[in-house]
Amino acid sequence: MPLRLPIVKGDDTTRMEEGEFSAIETFGSTGKGHVHDDMETSHYMKNYEAGHVPIRVTKSKQLLGVIDKHFGTLAFCRRWLDRLDQTKYLMALKNLCDLGIVDPYPPLCDIKGCYTAQYEHTLYLRPTCKEVLTRGDDY
Repeated sequence: MPLRLPIVKGDDTTRMEEGEFSAIETFGSTGKGHVHDDMETSHYMKNYEAGHVPIRVTKSKQLLGVIDKHFGTLAFCRRWLDRLDQTKYLMALKNLCDLGIVDPYPPLCDIKGCYTAQYEHTLYLRPTCKEVLTRGDDY
C-alpha cells in the first residue's frame, strides 16, 4: 500500500523509510489556491484495494474486463472508453463506482474562470539520498 501523507501540517508522524517509493502531488491554480471537487466526473481509476466484489450486471462485468485489459489501476477518462468502441456504458460505470470497484475523480476547480493543474513527482528514498524518478527537461 502506498504511503499516504496529508498535505497540511498536523499530528501525523509518518516517515518514509529507506527503499520506499512515494508520489508527491501538488496542485496549482491561477485563482485563490483552494481547489475542490466540482462539476461532472471526468476521470476514473480502478480501486486496487477493492478485492473481489460480485457483479450482477452483465454490462458492468464486460466494462470491468475492458478496464482491466487496457488500464489496470491507471487512471482513465470516458473519452478513452469511447475510443475503445465502448458504447452505452455510463450506467455500468456508475454501477462499478457504486460497488467501490472503480473510484470517480471529478475535476479540481478553484474559482470560476481560473485554471488549475496537477503536478506529480515520484520519489525513491535511497540509503544516501532522495532520488526524483520523474525529473526531466520539461519539469
